[in-house]
Amino acid sequence: MKLLLTSGGVANPSIRDALVEMLGKPIAESTALCIPTAQWGHQMCGPASVRGFVTGEPPWGLTSMGWRSVGVLELTALPTIGAERWVPWVRDADVLLVDGGDATYLCHWMRESGLADLLPTLEDTVWVGVSAGSMVMTPRIGADFVSWTHSETDRTLGIVDFSIFPHLDVFPDNTLAAAERWAGDIGGPAYAMDDQTAIRVVDGQVDVVSEGTWQLLSST
Repeated sequence: MKLLLTSGGVANPSIRDALVEMLGKPIAESTALCIPTAQWGHQMCGPASVRGFVTGEPPWGLTSMGWRSVGVLELTALPTIGAERWVPWVRDADVLLVDGGDATYLCHWMRESGLADLLPTLEDTVWVGVSAGSMVMTPRIGADFVSWTHSETDRTLGIVDFSIFPHLDVFPDNTLAAAERWAGDIGGPAYAMDDQTAIRVVDGQVDVVSEGTWQLLSST
């Protein structure tokens, strides 16, 4: 699987160009599934914000980028319908658009649904994460980013070996100083990144695509 881990989505031409390169074809020829699941685990999200993501309303925009087709994949429903139905939907998609919310809730449902187990077989599929949709791929998110009240840990999938501090300087508490304190508890490499930045991971190679501000933080 190819990963485009963003803080604020496909927010500028550089990130969009990176996405098209990863797809290997124009957006207009690509099929997408959007995954709003992480929102249900965050106390500041709900039906209105889920609708905004699914329909591509501002400030959301992933689903309204001009895809050939866009569908909704709600992970909480998958265990009740059987893999024989939903796995072909995922395999047929060129890209998975995964919204933010709570990364531990998203992680729980990726495992519960079976999507986490399927990911290693999706060699050509592009995963576009936004905030928690990116953080879920990391080993840990830090206790400050856990909103889901039933979570007993800040650990997530660990598909990449670095953590992400998103929305740098977007919210009052998301300062570089706060990110440095957060990184001190993470126990591994970590990136602080604003909403104009993305981390691209293809064949194990990691690079940063940005028209904004980012910093690689040391945990030691």
